[in-house]
Amino acid sequence: MKRQNQSTVVEFILLGFSSFPELQEQLFGIFLVIYLVTLVGNAIIIVTISLDHRLHVPMYLFLQNLSAVDMSISAVIIPEMLVVFSTEKTSISFVSCFAQMYFILFFGGTECFLLGAMAYDRYAAICHPLNYPVIMNKRAFVRLVLCSWALGFMLGTVQTSWVSSFPFCGPNEINHISCETPAVLELACADTYFFEIYAFTGTILIILIPFLLILLSYTRILFAILKMPSTTGRQKAFSTCASHLTSVTLFYGTANMTYLQPKNGYSPETKKLISLSYSLLTPLLNPLIYSLRNNEMKRALMKLWRRRVDSHTF
Repeated sequence: MKRQNQSTVVEFILLGFSSFPELQEQLFGIFLVIYLVTLVGNAIIIVTISLDHRLHVPMYLFLQNLSAVDMSISAVIIPEMLVVFSTEKTSISFVSCFAQMYFILFFGGTECFLLGAMAYDRYAAICHPLNYPVIMNKRAFVRLVLCSWALGFMLGTVQTSWVSSFPFCGPNEINHISCETPAVLELACADTYFFEIYAFTGTILIILIPFLLILLSYTRILFAILKMPSTTGRQKAFSTCASHLTSVTLFYGTANMTYLQPKNGYSPETKKLISLSYSLLTPLLNPLIYSLRNNEMKRALMKLWRRRVDSHTF
């Protein structure tokens, strides 16, 4: 992520929600609460799955990785926002800005592929229950997880390296809440046509293809559920899929609106709200979605809570 010599910009200014100065204190409080709840909620998911051996199956191990990604993307974005809200210093160095861009792409890409892998896992479990232990064995699970993280790493490395190679000679005000690629690219003092073609194509491959595979998986799952003779079996199958579908809708819907939009598709304030939806709202809601709608998770959480209470009692 080297800066070219012709670049005169050494730092960027994150405008965030500076157009609403009277709301800065309230926004600081809101985002601080969101950050703490996100960290605690996802940490509880990770710890619960780690401590309960009954949850050491692909479905919950994928969820554990998803919680790790959600915690990470929140840690990349929110602390910098809190600094902007709490002090007059709204600047971010050139290197820090592109480091933030890299990790947003890294964790965002990883989440895309993890959600796709989770859909495949549910498809294998519901449509091929007898062969599920063979289809989703330990080796297959590890490969899917490693591929998700590796593809996210490649996305972050390639795209951030390319964007950072452009000259930035001013202005240096990023009218956004973070150093996301579309917002930073607007400040480049060069023709970005070929990069925009690459970025659009890459977005289709990274976001839309996994999303279409998820839709295909759930179409097959829906037909398989409708063929089940038992009402209880259908309800259980729907319950295990509903949480994942909710998470997919939140993440992919808003991510598509950010990275597949025309340059002048939305106002800057609308873009910020859309970005907040998939980068902050999804990590905040995922622990609630997966814990409240999943009986196994609720039982594991209660067991962990009782164990903690008993240990303090004695």
